[in-house]
Amino acid sequence: MLLAMVLLLVAGCGGSAPAATETPGSANEPTPNEGEQTEEPLNLTIMLPIFKTNYPKDGSPVVAELEQRTNTRIHLEWVPNASYTDKFNITLASGKLPTIMYVPDAKASSFVSAAKSGAFWEVGPYLKDYPNLSQANEVILRNSSIEGKNYGIYRGRVLGRNGVVFRKDWLENVGLEPPQTIDDFYNVLKAFKEQDPDGNGKDDTYGMVLVKWTGQWASGFDIMKLWFGVPNKWGLQDGKLMPEHEFPEYVEALQFMKKLYDEKLINADFAVMDSAKWNDPVVNGTAGVIVDVVDTAARIDDRIKAAAAQAGKELPEGEHYMDVVGAVAGSDGQLRTLPTSGFAGMLAIPKSTVKSEEEFKRVLAFLDQLNEPELQTLLGFGLEGTHYTLEGEHVVPVKDTVLLESEVEGLNQMLTFIPMDQGRKVKQTPLRIKQEEVQKANEEFIVSNPAEPFISTVYTQKGAQLDNIINDARIKYIVGQIDEAGLQSAFQVWRNTGGSELIEEMNELYSQAAP
Repeated sequence: MLLAMVLLLVAGCGGSAPAATETPGSANEPTPNEGEQTEEPLNLTIMLPIFKTNYPKDGSPVVAELEQRTNTRIHLEWVPNASYTDKFNITLASGKLPTIMYVPDAKASSFVSAAKSGAFWEVGPYLKDYPNLSQANEVILRNSSIEGKNYGIYRGRVLGRNGVVFRKDWLENVGLEPPQTIDDFYNVLKAFKEQDPDGNGKDDTYGMVLVKWTGQWASGFDIMKLWFGVPNKWGLQDGKLMPEHEFPEYVEALQFMKKLYDEKLINADFAVMDSAKWNDPVVNGTAGVIVDVVDTAARIDDRIKAAAAQAGKELPEGEHYMDVVGAVAGSDGQLRTLPTSGFAGMLAIPKSTVKSEEEFKRVLAFLDQLNEPELQTLLGFGLEGTHYTLEGEHVVPVKDTVLLESEVEGLNQMLTFIPMDQGRKVKQTPLRIKQEEVQKANEEFIVSNPAEPFISTVYTQKGAQLDNIINDARIKYIVGQIDEAGLQSAFQVWRNTGGSELIEEMNELYSQAAP
């Protein structure tokens, strides 16, 4: 019996345990240190817009790398961008929501209603606990809020994007420096009209090209009016919110625009000119200035260079035809810049899917981690050696567009860029570098709209009509169809058509939001 027992023990030590007795992770995975706990991967379903018919699939190389780095399992719900709003509303109504949901319009009535009813987590109180999200821009947080509360993480975009774009070669030809004041700006336009800046001996140029007046943030007038001290859509007067056109500086700005029109320093057809053709007069050598987003300069410069190259006239390396400045100073010496909203939609987290605060915090930690430089680079360009190579510090994407579309493009839609874009970049030209510097410098001088967070019932119903009254009146004033008395009469029509109700409602919302 003793011999039999010894033989059994020896056999047990020499054999291997059956596969069925292995514990998960014991054979092929590293064993955790004593006392160390491994956290289960976080399951995420992310609904995003896509702009191509080909897109990264679940488990494809870049997605797999993202999962490994963030300890997640990710399912991507891609929706064609053209139909995203419809799909968003259908999904919202269905109640079957993803873990993270791209919201294209933070002020859309469907989202506002859902957020106010408690369908989404309010992220504001939690941002301070995350190294990147805690650096969110206060202006953009306010712009993307619903009555002061943030129901998603905004996808950051350049805030100080607007400025003055001009022909650098023309400015040198007329012997002037980049404008620093409103008077300088006027003198540049006048020189571009009268001093033959292109040197062809003909009277065939003018100062600045303008397009249809829409009253939106990209309108040339809406950028320039701030130089005179006009508020951004709404301003405070004796502690009360008032619309911009009821400030005296608004009329002063219009008088300046009328002067430019009367002296033929701007195109006579500005009120009907299609914005799709905005850049053409500058490219073609007819006009020298555009007041718009400053990144327009590089796009125009590329077109001029392409045309010049075809004609056998190439500039030396690093030279460019265009240049940019931010705002110009008003009569008080102050710089004022019209900001963009600073964001392109947001990523919201539904409470019906993410039920516990603990899980919600893990989702926020994931979104926070995506702002690390390596992950911004991963989601923007893919894997080094597969989707791009490095030339110094700069990314050089591979030329296989099918590979990029199927494994990389579109993944950057989940990036929020808070506090900024910190990933690797493709090599930039001197002009593009200057554009970025101007955009960054502009942020110090932005004029915020104090009414941006408010959702107005009156404006929802009558906003288009009210805007048209003001837009039509300012065009008629600039071209001389009405005088200042006619302008003031139009302002009164605005009040009688619903403007007074709007002012009352906005001030009620403002008083409720005040600390």
